[in-house]
Amino acid sequence: MKKLILFISAALLLNACKQKDQYDASGNFEADEVIVSAQQNGILISYSVQEGAELKAGEKVGQIDVRVTELQKEQVQASMEALSKKTVNPDDQIELVRRQLAVQESQLSQQLRERNRTENLVKADAATQKQLDDINAAIDQLKKQIAVTRQQLALNTYNTNTQNRSILSEKAPLEKSIAQYQEQINKGQVINPINGTVLVSYALEGELQVTGKPIYKIANTNTLDLRAYVTGTQLSQIKIGQEVKVRIDQGKDDFKTYPGTIIWISNKSEFSPKTIQTKDERANLVYAIKVRVKNDGYLKIGMYGEVIWTK
Repeated sequence: MKKLILFISAALLLNACKQKDQYDASGNFEADEVIVSAQQNGILISYSVQEGAELKAGEKVGQIDVRVTELQKEQVQASMEALSKKTVNPDDQIELVRRQLAVQESQLSQQLRERNRTENLVKADAATQKQLDDINAAIDQLKKQIAVTRQQLALNTYNTNTQNRSILSEKAPLEKSIAQYQEQINKGQVINPINGTVLVSYALEGELQVTGKPIYKIANTNTLDLRAYVTGTQLSQIKIGQEVKVRIDQGKDDFKTYPGTIIWISNKSEFSPKTIQTKDERANLVYAIKVRVKNDGYLKIGMYGEVIWTK
C-alpha cells in the first residue's frame, strides 16, 4: 500500500512538472520607454522627479535657468515700444490743413454770393465792371488756393503714412525675435510627455544641463508587452488580435495567469536569442511576437513570462 501511495504521488508530481513545462512561447516583458532630455542649456534650478513616481502628461517637473534669455526678450520688447513712439498720428498733422481748407471754401462761397449781387448791380448801373472783375479775380485765386490746399492735405497724409510704414516695417523682425526668445524660454521648462512611472532619474537639482542631456526615463506600465518568440510551424496557429493566456511564476510550483492579446507578429525571422527557449529547441530561426497584458502592479519590465494559446 505504501509503495502504491508513493507511486501515485510520484506520478502526480511528474504530471505537475509536465504541466508546468507546457507553454507555446516565452519571453520578457517590456514597455515603450521615453527618455526626457534637456532642451536648453543652463542650471536645473528646480526638479521634482523621483524614481517610481507616477507622472501625468503635460506636468511640469523641472525648470532650467533661462534668465539671460528672458532679459534678451525684454530688450527686444523695449525696442518695439520705442518704435511705437516714433510713429506719427496723421490726423494730428493734417487737422490744421483741414481747417485752412474749410476757411478757404467758406470764403469762396462768400465771394460767389458777392459776385451774384455785383452782377445784378452792374446790370442796374449801380456798380462798375471793375468791381465785378475784381470779385472774379478773387474767386479764381481762392479756387487755386483750395486746389493747392487739397493737394497738400493728400500729400501730408501720404507722407505720414509712408513714414509710419517705414518705422513699423522694423516691427515684424522684432516680433519674430520675441517669438524665438519665448520658444527658448518655454524649452527651459521640463514638461513630462506621457502618463507613466519614472524608471530612472539621471539629474539632480543644481546640476548644469546641456541640450540633449538625459534627465529621466519614464514608461507607461499600466500595460506591458510580452515579447516572445515562436517557430515557423507555430505561425499558422496565431493571428493579431487573438486572445491568449500569459503566466508568470508565483512561488516555486505555481503560476499567476493573465489574459493577453497578440498585437504584433514579426514578418521576418531571426536567430533564436540565447535567453529564449522555444517549444521546438531544434529550430534555429524564430519569429518575434508581442502580447499586450494589463498590469495589476505585479508585472515588471524585464520579467520572464510564458504564452499559452493551445486549447
